[in-house]
Amino acid sequence: MALNLALADWSLHLYRLPYEREVKWANAIESAGTLAILRLVSAGGAVGIAEGTINANRSGVSPRSLTAALEDFIVPRLHGLDLADADSVSRALASIPDNRQAKAMVETACWTMRAAAAGQPLWRLWGGTPSAEVTFTLTLQEPARMAAEAAEVCAKHGFRGLKVKGGQGLKTDLAALAAIRAAVGTGIEFYVDANGKYSREQAPDYIQAIAGAGAIVAEDPCRLAPDEAFTELQEASPISILVDRSCASSDDAALFLERGAKALAAKPTRVGLTETRAIVAQAAKRSARVAVGVFSESALGTLICLQQAAAIPATQQITPAEQTFFLGMREQVLLEELRVRDGRIELPESADFDSLIDWAHVKRLQI
Repeated sequence: MALNLALADWSLHLYRLPYEREVKWANAIESAGTLAILRLVSAGGAVGIAEGTINANRSGVSPRSLTAALEDFIVPRLHGLDLADADSVSRALASIPDNRQAKAMVETACWTMRAAAAGQPLWRLWGGTPSAEVTFTLTLQEPARMAAEAAEVCAKHGFRGLKVKGGQGLKTDLAALAAIRAAVGTGIEFYVDANGKYSREQAPDYIQAIAGAGAIVAEDPCRLAPDEAFTELQEASPISILVDRSCASSDDAALFLERGAKALAAKPTRVGLTETRAIVAQAAKRSARVAVGVFSESALGTLICLQQAAAIPATQQITPAEQTFFLGMREQVLLEELRVRDGRIELPESADFDSLIDWAHVKRLQI
């Protein structure tokens, strides 16, 4: 890319978006999400945007810790670099230990800056399509409520796939799958994410049970590591095992692929677009598939993540992109409403994410 993008300015914007209802995860119950927008500005005026999830249980950062990391030692590493050079940016950030969320946001903001400077949306620069198929995540509730929500969102938005949160005990998980199947019919595919709640000893029987109930993928049925036990678990499984929590880098991906992994999570909001692109590339070489995973993104974060999803062939995606968590939020920071139609999201032709944001509303919501 024949550009020279020197950093001229940057800012971090922190805000909270309330949820439509209380959301129960495997390790937390939340009524709102805390988010951050990183804005990088080049000397030529091109703007890069990234969204981060501020959550002690997932990203491991607070508003203060993220701000301090960016201000004290991460953004200073960008000065003197050509931000159009993805490899130079990655090398500069790799020399800093830990701080995954902050570095992920910088990597992603640099990618959206490159697109803005080139005057083309990122999905087009990467050879993608102008829309992406998406799935919906059913968070933890009583089986009847999960089924009712499944029927509602499938009818309203045309989803053809559902991610079902499990880990409530085998009996409850199977009851949820049965209720959801009865509510949506046989035309909807679903997969189960147990968030590692079961033991390694329980995992084989658990996978067999959910596969028998119609699940096509088992995500994190137990705590996974790239070892012989994982190889044995995948070889004995009637369905693909999707590695999520333990696949937080391209290095992790390489280790699991060596052990026979068939499916890996690639979460742009968690690890950044540079790292997810590396995960996708490694998976493709081993004929493994990927899932562009959810990380509690708003509509803004959804659009950023879907730049990548739209550039991954459908045959390489084990599930449709998971970026629909924004549908459960009461407010957004985009100027125009983001819609799901027939299970797909159309991506804007604009290459400039900065112009899509309602900055006045961000200011009203800021913390």
